[in-house]
Amino acid sequence: MTDAVDLIGEQWRKECPELADALEAMEIFGRVQRMRRVCDQHFKKLSDEFGLNLGEFDMIFTLRRSGPPYTLTAGAFVKAAMVTAGAVTNRLDRLEGKGLIERVRESSDRRSVQIRLTERGRTLAVEALAAHLRDYAEILSPLDPQEREQVSSGLRKILTAQGDTALG
Repeated sequence: MTDAVDLIGEQWRKECPELADALEAMEIFGRVQRMRRVCDQHFKKLSDEFGLNLGEFDMIFTLRRSGPPYTLTAGAFVKAAMVTAGAVTNRLDRLEGKGLIERVRESSDRRSVQIRLTERGRTLAVEALAAHLRDYAEILSPLDPQEREQVSSGLRKILTAQGDTALG
């Protein structure tokens, strides 16, 4: 089985045989970049289907997986999302406008704001997650379970070596 990255690699091996040993890394990263496009297409489809952008999905999925009462502080989102407080506020405003979250102020401290999924938000999160996972299963369908584990294990090693060990 040959893909476009193989063809690019063959061209470079012909033109620069002295770099042939180093081309494997380029081929891996080339495939990672192409997979990013596959993921982008998937999220575009998901966005069209459910009317949310990637940041909004991240927020409702984060709330849903947090468990009952599906509530987090606004500050927790700023840390988890690795975006500015303003970006989080904009996402929350959009989600609130769609009836998917509500802001709940603590009676003892009006500055403390809890973000809670509404019933509609919980339902949409589960429906969107199911669609998301079906699409991912389809994308990964050419791989058998052992190949999936090899890919996952290899990517995990690379990411942890780069310091990517936290949520966000």
